[in-house]
Amino acid sequence: MSQRIPEAWNRIALVDEAAFRSILPTDVEWRAFPAFPPSVRLAVLLGQPARSGLYVVRVRVPAGVRLMPHRHPEDRIYTVMSGVFYIGLGERFDGGRVQAYPAGTVIVLPGGTPHFHWAKSGEYVTQVIGAGPLGLDYLDPADDPRGAP
Repeated sequence: MSQRIPEAWNRIALVDEAAFRSILPTDVEWRAFPAFPPSVRLAVLLGQPARSGLYVVRVRVPAGVRLMPHRHPEDRIYTVMSGVFYIGLGERFDGGRVQAYPAGTVIVLPGGTPHFHWAKSGEYVTQVIGAGPLGLDYLDPADDPRGAP
């Protein structure tokens, strides 16, 4: 893994938080995110993912949904919060190549790694830590819910 995430931790004062605070499950605001299929939800917990600096988000993917092959320019650390997270590496979706990771698993995904997700056995929630700006580029533009650039 590159040093981008550790540098971000040294460079910013924990996403500009000046005082102790907690985020309870009832405080999490789930919203649609244009780069995801319509049923997928994203919640920003800390930071501003569109800007430079550390961010923490959660992603909730309903049963059966596939996130087709894509890349992120930034390194990411995923924690599986609930359900089973299926991820495969490669430039083409292949359900036979996904690996199943149960709740509690931590996954390090270096920036630029082509991969895909599948909520194969039911809904899952992951928490993602990265150094923004957050990027998501589908390998096949036809898979991008945002439409053609």
